[in-house]
Amino acid sequence: MSIVVTGATGHLGRHVVEQLLDKVPAGQITAVVRTPDKAAGLAEQGVRIAVADYNDPSSFDGLFAAGDKVLLVSGNEFDKGRVQQHTVVIEAAKAAGVSLLAYTSAPSSLTAALADDHRGTEKVLVDSGVPYTLLRNGWYHENYTENLAPVLAHDAVVAAAGDGRVSSASRADYAAAAVAVLTGDGHENTAYELGGDTAWSFAEYAAELSRQTGKDIAYNAVSPEALVAILTGAGVPEPFARILAGVDVSIGQGELVVPGGDLSRLIGRPTTPLSEAVATALEG
Repeated sequence: MSIVVTGATGHLGRHVVEQLLDKVPAGQITAVVRTPDKAAGLAEQGVRIAVADYNDPSSFDGLFAAGDKVLLVSGNEFDKGRVQQHTVVIEAAKAAGVSLLAYTSAPSSLTAALADDHRGTEKVLVDSGVPYTLLRNGWYHENYTENLAPVLAHDAVVAAAGDGRVSSASRADYAAAAVAVLTGDGHENTAYELGGDTAWSFAEYAAELSRQTGKDIAYNAVSPEALVAILTGAGVPEPFARILAGVDVSIGQGELVVPGGDLSRLIGRPTTPLSEAVATALEG
C-alpha cells in the first residue's frame, strides 16, 4: 500500500509530501510529477517518483495499486478542461481499486466560476463509487502574501471584495489536513469545509501590513471591472483576471467565510494566523 500524491512538486503537493515524510516511511509515498528533475530532492529521501500528466490518460496506466490512498491535487490549467483532467485520475484510481481518493476542492459556499470545475469533479468522484474525501479548501494566505511587491510599491491593497471577509489559512495548514486524512481512518465518503479559524477583511489586512512594515498602506476597494483592468494591465491574461475578480465578488458576498472549524479539528491545532503569514513573507 502506498500513499500517492499528484502534483507533488506544486505549492500544496510539496507541503503534503514533506509532512508525510514525518508520519510514514518514505518508501510508502509515491510522488506523481510531470517533471522528475523537480522531484530530485524527494527521490533522494527515498520517495518513489512516478511521471504522469493529467493531459495524458495513458500515463496513469498501472500507476495506482489496490489499497492505495490517493490525493488528487486539483490542476491549475484553467484552459484545458480541469474536470476531464481530474476524471483521468479518478478513472485510473477506480480501475486499480484504491481504498481512498481525497480531492482538493473548494468550499461549497463558493459560487464564483473558479468553483465550477470543483463541483464538476466532485460529481464525477462521488458517482464513480471510489471511496472519497472532499477537502474543500478555502483561500490560502499565500494568495496574498506571495504577491506583496505591488502592494508595497503602491502602499495599497486593491480588491473588489468590498467589506467581505476571508477565512484563509496557510498552505501548510491545508496540507496538514490532507496528511491527517491520508494517514488516518474513518474519512471515507466525507466532505470537510476547510478554512482558517479567524476571518479577516481587506481593511484589516491593510492595517496588518501597515503595522508590520511601518508604512501607511490603504485598502482601495474597486469594482470588478476595474480590478480586471488593473490585473490585465499587470500582465494577467483576461480570462484568469475575470476569474479572480469573480472570487472577489464572492468574498464580498461572504462566500469565503468558512464556519465550523473542520480545518483546526483535522490538524489538531489552531490554524496559522494571517499576521504570521505576513511576517514570514516580509522576512523572505
